[in-house]
Amino acid sequence: MPKINALETGSSEQRNSLNHQAIEDYLKTIYMLAMEETPVTTSRIAEARDVKPGSVTSMIQRLAKLHLVNYEKHYGVTLTDAGTKVALEVIRHHRLIELFLIEALGFTWDEVHEQADILEHVISEKLEERIAAALNYPQFDPHGNPIPSREGVMHSVEAEPLSALAAGVRARIAYVLNDENSEMLRYLAELGLTPGAVLEIKQVAPFAGPLTVEIEKESRVIGHTIASAVMVTREPADEPVAP
Repeated sequence: MPKINALETGSSEQRNSLNHQAIEDYLKTIYMLAMEETPVTTSRIAEARDVKPGSVTSMIQRLAKLHLVNYEKHYGVTLTDAGTKVALEVIRHHRLIELFLIEALGFTWDEVHEQADILEHVISEKLEERIAAALNYPQFDPHGNPIPSREGVMHSVEAEPLSALAAGVRARIAYVLNDENSEMLRYLAELGLTPGAVLEIKQVAPFAGPLTVEIEKESRVIGHTIASAVMVTREPADEPVAP
């Protein structure tokens, strides 16, 4: 991972570690928020990280001094090339760890986010490569999100919310938003709404009401909020559903 220089001199090893973790967390947050809208405002960062706006401003100013972000008051924040590189490396660690915990240690997809949040900051590049090799260099994490390549390339996935589809449309689940929401992930697993599953919209209630879908020949009723967190790609109407 790129070195983050210019941390306070005289700090203990533990404090340096915490500083690095905070920096990486902020860069990851900014990267993810920028996928929705950029520049990223400090208020959006504060909401995402559940901290006070003043704390965000202080950290952003520090990141700017480290040349990891571009910051203009009342305009917002964008990552520099160096900041983007760090963010993608942390995301790569996180998503590889999530998959490894499931494949090698028997965790379920609703358990891995919290563990990966801790471990993403401490694994070495050698261990990252060993994990990737053991998993046969996967492209997607357990929630369907793309894993950045070792070279720092994030492939985009063209998908739309399940809630946006009309009755009669067939779709395949691509990935799930809010993968830190373990309760929601458990509920989706119970319904069979996991990445790769194919479904057909049978009925859509008006005024943001629930959707009725058929998946594996069974009907499921899904609330609009949950359906908005499930991202899908449309399937050809004449393609049979895989057993």
